[in-house]
Amino acid sequence: MFFLKKLDWYILKSFLSTFFFSIILFTLISTVIDMSEKTDDFAKSGLTSGEIFMQYYIGFIPYILALLFPLFVFISVIFFTSKLANRTEIVAIIASGVSLQRILVPYFIGGSFLGIILWIGNLYIIPKANELRTTFESKYSKGLMFESSSKSIYMRVDSFSYCGIRYYDTLSKSGGSFFLQQVRNNKVIYNLRADNIIWDTSKRKWKLSNSIERQVDSMGERVNYMQERFKSFNFKPADLKRDEFLRNRLTSPELNRVIALEKMRGSETVKELMMEDAHRTATPVAVLILTIIGAILASRKIRGGSGLHMAYGILICAIFILTDRFSTIFSTKGNLNPYLAAWIPNIVFCFITVGLYKKSPK
Repeated sequence: MFFLKKLDWYILKSFLSTFFFSIILFTLISTVIDMSEKTDDFAKSGLTSGEIFMQYYIGFIPYILALLFPLFVFISVIFFTSKLANRTEIVAIIASGVSLQRILVPYFIGGSFLGIILWIGNLYIIPKANELRTTFESKYSKGLMFESSSKSIYMRVDSFSYCGIRYYDTLSKSGGSFFLQQVRNNKVIYNLRADNIIWDTSKRKWKLSNSIERQVDSMGERVNYMQERFKSFNFKPADLKRDEFLRNRLTSPELNRVIALEKMRGSETVKELMMEDAHRTATPVAVLILTIIGAILASRKIRGGSGLHMAYGILICAIFILTDRFSTIFSTKGNLNPYLAAWIPNIVFCFITVGLYKKSPK
């Protein structure tokens, strides 16, 4: 970065050091609080301290870091920039002929650097950490992470096949009445029904009891009854589990494959998966936007000092979170596109950033 001047390095080092110090401190506090809350669970698990750390806290620490990341980027920027403004350093820099736009360069570099770290973490590292954390919690803290049974399952198997299972139980991998039908040109050409369905672990196929198979073509209808029938379908028992942590446990390539599969099946949870995928990119961009907003907001010396700057910062964070929650609800419960919903807060705050910049002292 040969174009960076001594002033740029000063701002960049202050920004990054303040951020890393604050987020590490609050991560340690969060970890201690979590330890105190889960003391009974740890004691009941019978695991050693090393096993608890490797099986749980290796996953918990990245999770809490990602959760606090955007907030503490914003707070760190406001905190140290407000200190510069209160010591009249910002005024002196501008009076020397340096524009506000030029002052924002190190903020942009620092925000981009932190945003890229969060983006890479969201795509690959945080999902693996969540897998460790949620597996431990499901086993020792929260009970089963999967619903043991559901009233019924209806889904699209492929481009022209549909199936349904009544009262499927994830523990026994079995269900009640089952049907599968294939439709072409708005006509049913194949129908398969069975009284029960169960997963055969040795053959790795579905076992159907008292099944009736009907095929309809130009030759007429053919009916085949079998008391026991083994069939291979493109869904396995793992696909029928209702995993409340699923979207958090998948890396982005895995998540995109699941989204494509759930879209084909017409799943009701596909919007939640799409929102997760969209947020993994939108949140790192929000880090950069909040960095610039914080720098512009705190660069002005005001009578209230750092306290008033922090109050403005908390207010902006609250508005950002509310905007994100509302857009998420409109997407998951309505017809708003999930990817647009995830980016609406960023779009709104881009306009706020431009407005603050225009009104700031140059």
